[in-house]
Parts: sequence; C-alpha cells; structure tokens
Amino acid sequence: METSNTTKIIKILKENNIFLFSLSDFERLFDINNKNTLYKKIQRLEAEGIVQKLKKGYYRFLLAEINDFILANFLYQPSYISLESALSFYGIITGFPYQITSLTPKKSKTYFIDNKEFHYSKINPSFFWGYQKKDEFLIAEKEKAIVDYVYFHLKGLKNFDPSEFNLTEIDKKKLFDYGKRFKNQKLIIKIRKLYDYQRTNS
Repeated sequence: METSNTTKIIKILKENNIFLFSLSDFERLFDINNKNTLYKKIQRLEAEGIVQKLKKGYYRFLLAEINDFILANFLYQPSYISLESALSFYGIITGFPYQITSLTPKKSKTYFIDNKEFHYSKINPSFFWGYQKKDEFLIAEKEKAIVDYVYFHLKGLKNFDPSEFNLTEIDKKKLFDYGKRFKNQKLIIKIRKLYDYQRTNS
C-alpha cells in the first residue's frame, strides 16, 4: 500500500523510530514500486522541511533529534567513532574536537552536515576491531581509541602530548594487548612512554 499523505508518512517514520534512512529503505517501508513516484515523494518531503538529504540516496528525518555519533555511523559504513571524538567522549582528553572523527577500512572521506565536519580516516582492515555498540552507535573501546590515536600519530597525522591524556580509567593489560596486535614496536614504545608519563605525573 502506498502512503501519499505527508502526515501519514511522518506518523509511520515516528512509530518505527526511523530517523535515518536510505532511498531503498523508504521504498520498502512505503511499498513504492515506481521510481518516479519515489523521487517525487522524497523531493516533496525535502521541500516541506520534513527530511534532509545527507548525501546521494541517504536522508535524515528532521522532526527528531539525532546524536552526531549515530549520524556518523550512518553516513559512511562500515565505520566506528575513534581518535579525538572517542577520547573526548571517554574523558581521556579534555575538550571536544570540532570534527566528528571515525575510522573505516574504506578510503578516507569527509562530509559537512549542518556546519559540522564528519571525517573518516582509513585504517588497515586488519586493525578494524576493538569497538563496541554504546547508546546506539559504534565507538572504539577506551584502550583501542588510544592505540588508534598513537597509530595515526606515528603516521605523522596526529600531534601527541602525553600531558593531555588521562589514563586513570584505562585497563593497562588491555591497552598493551591491543597495542601488540598492531605488531609495531614503535607503537608499543610510545604507549609505554605515555603510560609511564601518566604514572609519574598523576
């Protein structure tokens, strides 16, 4: 059954908690078999300020608040929140970065949505692990976020200041176990120096 009435569309999206969706999601949900009809419905909803186009084929339902991290996961898949965003989320570093930072095994990408920058850094697929689902989004575990950050620092892509880190809630064994999985001696040395600095200056 097709749903043509905007009020009904809003009701169905709310009832199903669908706040982010692709064109194919919308097509299935409202049983639309004609592509021209599908595009016209979406365009009308855009014009009425009901939905927002995020990128080709991906949309946001504007009558609901969306967590930036959930949006980040949706925009570019697969990906998980890490680096500065995860470190800030956990209180490992202070302040909140202007970028929403994620990692992906795909090529690096940046999107600008509502004056916010969503940046995705490419990581070797063999290092794409150590994340968990938290509050409906995927985010690096505390220890993995640190290892990820050190890894990108060693690639010359991140600044590194041990005094900015707070490791009081970090599992030391997990931190070093995760570091060893990268099979990079320089990374292990850097993590050890960071941990020793925190221990002697806390």
